[in-house]
This record gives sequence, C-alpha cells and structure tokens, in this order.
Amino acid sequence: MQSDKHKKQYTSEDVARLAGVSQSTVSRVFAGNMGVSEKKRKKILEIANELNYQPNAHARSLITRKSKLIGIVMRRIRNPFYSAVLEIFHARFSALGYNLIFINSDNEEITESEISKLLEYNVAGVIVSDAILSPEAEARFKRHGIAIVLFNRYVEHADYSAVFCDNYLAAKQIARYLVETGHRSFAFISGPQDTSITIDRLRGFREVLADKNITDLLVESGQYTYESGFKATQELLTRDKSIDCIFGGNDVIALGAMDAIRLIGMKVPDDISVVGFDNILMTGWFSYMLTTWEQPLEEMVDTTVSLLIDDITNKLRKPQTLMMKGHLIIRNTVKVRS
Repeated sequence: MQSDKHKKQYTSEDVARLAGVSQSTVSRVFAGNMGVSEKKRKKILEIANELNYQPNAHARSLITRKSKLIGIVMRRIRNPFYSAVLEIFHARFSALGYNLIFINSDNEEITESEISKLLEYNVAGVIVSDAILSPEAEARFKRHGIAIVLFNRYVEHADYSAVFCDNYLAAKQIARYLVETGHRSFAFISGPQDTSITIDRLRGFREVLADKNITDLLVESGQYTYESGFKATQELLTRDKSIDCIFGGNDVIALGAMDAIRLIGMKVPDDISVVGFDNILMTGWFSYMLTTWEQPLEEMVDTTVSLLIDDITNKLRKPQTLMMKGHLIIRNTVKVRS
C-alpha cells in the first residue's frame, strides 16, 4: 500500500517550503533557468523526487512564455508522403523534449479557428506544410513570439524560414531523362497551380522541352490526389492518344495515372511511360514499381527542426530559405523508345 506522501498531489509551494526557498526559485529550477546555486538546485530536485512532484508544463509555459509544444499544419495527411513526414517530425521533436499539436487543415489557407487553437496552446513554434500561411496569420504568430518555418514549400520575400526540395532542378532532370529515353509527346499532371511546388516543377520541365524544341506538352492541373491523377489521365487520353509519357506532379497522381492507363487496356511503360515525385513507400510495390524522384526527406526534416529550435531559442539571426537536392529512382515505368 502506498504511503500518504505518494497519494497526495504536491505543489511547487510544498517543494519550496520543505527546501526553504521561494516558489519562484523552484519554478526557475524546473524551467532550466540559471541563477540558482548548485546546492539549492540539488536540494530542490531531491525533495521534488521524494514527493513525486512533477511541474505542470502548461503552467510553466505561462511563466516562461516558452512551451514545449510545436504546431504542425498539414492539409493532405492521406498522402503517404506527409504521413512519413509527420512520423519523422514526431521522432525528432520527441528526442528534444517537445510534443506536437497536429492541425489537419481542410482549407488551402490556415483558418482563424486553427490559428486560435495554436495560440490557445501557447505553442513555441509552427511548421506549415501543404497549406498557405496568410500575411494575417503570420502577423498574429509573430505578435505572440511564435517561430515559423515552411516545410516543402516557400514564399518569395517571406520573413520566416523555409525548407524544400529543389523542385525546379528535379523537374529538369526528369524531363532530360524522358527526352534521352526517346519520348516526344509529353503530359504533366500537376497539383494546384498557385503553389511553389507546382510552379517550380512545371517551369523546370517546360524549360528542358523548350531547349530541345519540343512543343508537344499537355498540362492538366488538379489536386495532389490519386483520384485527380486518375481522372486527369482519362481526360488527357481522350483528347490525345499520341501521348507517350506522363509526369505526375507527385507519386499519388502518378499511381492514379497508371491505373487509368491500365483500365483502358494500355500498358505501362510499353504504351505510355509514367514518372512520379516523392518516392513514397507504395511506389516500390510490385504492381507499380514507379520511376520517381526521391526527396531527401530526413535531411529536410532535420534542417526544419534545427531552424525552428534556433528561432525559438533566439539563435537564428535571420530567416533562412534552404533548398535540398534529391535524386532519380529508376524502376520499371519508363521505356526506352527508338
């Protein structure tokens, strides 16, 4: 049977009384602040351990104005790419003693209720991925001293950091590979046209084709979903059956394209080659074996975490915009054409 000492919920006042110090001194010790002698700190921690006292993290954050909470805002969590991203972020921040508040946004732009929720929890920082951070949202976060980093996208001239793959260079290398393997009639199925991801991938892809004097490019915009890739491919092949390759704006689009091609009795890659982007787990499944571009996911997450923590701890002198390079993964969905 437990003693009464361990049944009772002790407070910082109890610890302070038994240690012969003020409550603010106890709070400073658990907040990690300097200015408390080693002798006092050791005595406070010993008494806290004896009483089984644990400080209230939320209450401590109100005092220090620095919580151990990080907000992550994403829109397309059904995309396996973002599920993998979230898993890595969770592991990295947990190792640093931080917890995550996840916002699965239903809108292109972060909403008022989502902003309010993050402010209510007094988050130390926010990572925004696959959603638009409006100037109003940015201003509110900054007024509350909340650090911001964009992940897998960027905004020109923004006053916060961003980490992303070099989508422009990646798309150029994909286009070169398709041209070098003998393709001449191209289609690109994108996500929303106003995102940095779509803009850079389409720009890089188009530039290589223009350099090779290839004008046969059809562009179909949609969403970064399987359904969008499937539907867009059906529409493209209804309009033009001479297409010999499709570049999917991400892997999920490309998988939808492959299934649409198969449904009408054509073969990948014999009739149409398909390339994706991200290298999600499903692309290596036997029924797909998709040629794709692999983003340096762990490096991107590690860099994002480092920038955010540096901003939270006032070590970041100015916002950083950092591009990461990936590489092409060649599997079975591109045919060398004569």
